[in-house]
Amino acid sequence: MSNSDRQARLEERVIRAAEAALSRQQHVSAIDVFCGMGLLLPMHVDSWRKGRVDYLERVIQGNLHKISSSMEIFRRWAREKGLKPSETGYGRRARSGIIPLRFSESGDPAIEKSYSTHYLSPALSERKQEKLQERLNRTPQPVLFEILRDAQCSECGVEMGEGSYLLMEADQPLCLACAGFGDLEFLAAGDVALTRRATKHSARNAVVVRFSRTRKRYERQGVLVETSALEKAERECAEDADERAAGRAREAVRRREEDRKLVARMAQQIGVLFPGCPAHELATIAEHTAARGSGRVGRTEAGRNLEERALTAAVIAAVRHNHTGYDKLLERGMDRATARQTVGDKIDEILAAWRT
Repeated sequence: MSNSDRQARLEERVIRAAEAALSRQQHVSAIDVFCGMGLLLPMHVDSWRKGRVDYLERVIQGNLHKISSSMEIFRRWAREKGLKPSETGYGRRARSGIIPLRFSESGDPAIEKSYSTHYLSPALSERKQEKLQERLNRTPQPVLFEILRDAQCSECGVEMGEGSYLLMEADQPLCLACAGFGDLEFLAAGDVALTRRATKHSARNAVVVRFSRTRKRYERQGVLVETSALEKAERECAEDADERAAGRAREAVRRREEDRKLVARMAQQIGVLFPGCPAHELATIAEHTAARGSGRVGRTEAGRNLEERALTAAVIAAVRHNHTGYDKLLERGMDRATARQTVGDKIDEILAAWRT
């Protein structure tokens, strides 16, 4: 492959990743582009944000020439698109205060600025741009871990039993007192309004997570906030409890009506794509795939936009589960890939009939 072909391929990858990020979130950064290109893993970004990686370029897959070329292509694309540049602050919280994060090994101010600049869509209103810039500049809350087994503070040596909270700083465990959170009060997750207000009023706060052995992931348990902030938030919530309850009721009605209309439009469009599909099947497929909170294809952006590929995927899934022996094959221990291949001909036969 010639150098010009390599450059053209790199440019295509950069622009594709940038376009996808801009479409998804109305702003795009160098980190979004490198992640979209597959040159930077989210887990490495997370490690860098937590101070476990000294500079971001260390974990970007590619030599400096490839990285700098990608950055130049990205900046040129942003200018040609008319995107608004916005320099964003990147930092992590530590006991000593906010520590700036470094992108490059050299730490050159021009390079650091290039990495930290986000580009905003001109379609956003001034107010939305301001809110977005405020959110991007916000330093992430400290994360404390509810431990599953005994540990020891690396600083004071105190023993911490299961269920205690600790902060990891520079890969070393710290107890709440050494981390500077010993005087904060725990607020369990569940009441969104109370959590939001208590966090807002608290000058110091932290998120508490716990590792789930069954789901193999960290799950939010609540927050630590100042006692005075929690008391103020509780008073505010008590004062407008009736108003918020009425608002929730109105929102529930709105969501039900929105879902009803989505199901109706989805069933109609599936009928266009598959005119031979029985009417009762149309309604069942639409209701199933559009169920709120289900995570099914009907709740994706493509599904809500009634894109053909998304609705076809929903119909295929319905045929697989309702008109073949797929589920019984899984119950017998067959792996998913083999089971899908086994029932593939039956699915194609039914889809062909429904398309006529």
